Amino acid sequence: MRVLVVGASGTIGGAVVEALEPRHEVVRASRTGKIAVDIGDPASVDRMFGEVGEVDAVVCAAAHARLVSLTDVSDEQFAEGLRDKLIGQATLLTRSLRHLRDGGSVTLTAGNFTRPSPGSAIGVLVNEGLQGFVRAAVPDLPRGIRANVVSPGWVRETLIALGGDPDGGVPARDVARAYVSCVEGTTTGQNIVP
Repeated sequence: MRVLVVGASGTIGGAVVEALEPRHEVVRASRTGKIAVDIGDPASVDRMFGEVGEVDAVVCAAAHARLVSLTDVSDEQFAEGLRDKLIGQATLLTRSLRHLRDGGSVTLTAGNFTRPSPGSAIGVLVNEGLQGFVRAAVPDLPRGIRANVVSPGWVRETLIALGGDPDGGVPARDVARAYVSCVEGTTTGQNIVP
């Protein structure tokens, strides 16, 4: 299969690329890579697909929403989380439909806040919005195209980079297996928590 990985230079995206490459042709896209894309900008998404062409699967591991208290959040920070992670990935899915082969798939990235904590409200809004969007999108998907969302909790490598306890996170390679399962499997409309 020919698989486009958006966010290929990130922690999760890099692990997804590594997991897919032995069996698939992987096309890498990121904000700063050879194939550049800003999923918060629909024109950038269109340019990326113009360069990439037809694919069998699209994986998005590119977006984040800030952890910031509702008492401290700026209008820009709030809009950024909605624009980049929620609306950006929804736009990526809709634009993907023009470039996916029959029976293709789209796998988006949300997150899993099992216990709400200070600063998590915007992230929960965005993540649960993505999960609901994917479930609701399935009946509209043409030509046997599938869509799923992977919702990892903390990733071990991210916790290490933040100076946190790595035991509270899942290794990126283990998270990547959930994406591979979505690409290679038959599920649709599911929220996968690795």
